[in-house]
Amino acid sequence: MFTTSTLTGSKAEQYRQLAEQTRALLHGEPDRIANAANLSALIYHALPELNWAGFYFFDGTELVVGPFQGLPACVRIPLDKGVCGAAASTRTTQLIEDVHAFPGHIACDSASNSELVVPLVKEGRLVGVLDLDSPVRARFDVEDQAGVEEIARLFLEALG
Repeated sequence: MFTTSTLTGSKAEQYRQLAEQTRALLHGEPDRIANAANLSALIYHALPELNWAGFYFFDGTELVVGPFQGLPACVRIPLDKGVCGAAASTRTTQLIEDVHAFPGHIACDSASNSELVVPLVKEGRLVGVLDLDSPVRARFDVEDQAGVEEIARLFLEALG
């Protein structure tokens, strides 16, 4: 049985703990949907000041919403639109302090003010993105980026 524990210590220590919880949660399960669903819930409940945490998967043409926690979201995102599209098309993490200042931002939830999107790339192939939104401007920093990139790496590793 999987149990969560409250994250403690510095932000870096908290992300190390979250990575350990992620390893335990994904252990032995290669199914992308099952892992994305559980990981979305883990992230959403573990990290403060989030209003959305989840996945968009690349279908060969665009990003399609996958498992998430939060309010209903945009179903499809073209690779040339929004923060998620930018992360997918450039294959680089997008750390956005103010989404309203981001060119082409898609307001799926008007309460979102900052965003962190990590591209999911396995063996050179785009799988999708891991997307975190917050109602707090500048909610995410480089420590969050490093921590979420590690969680994304663990997710991809579990796919086998």
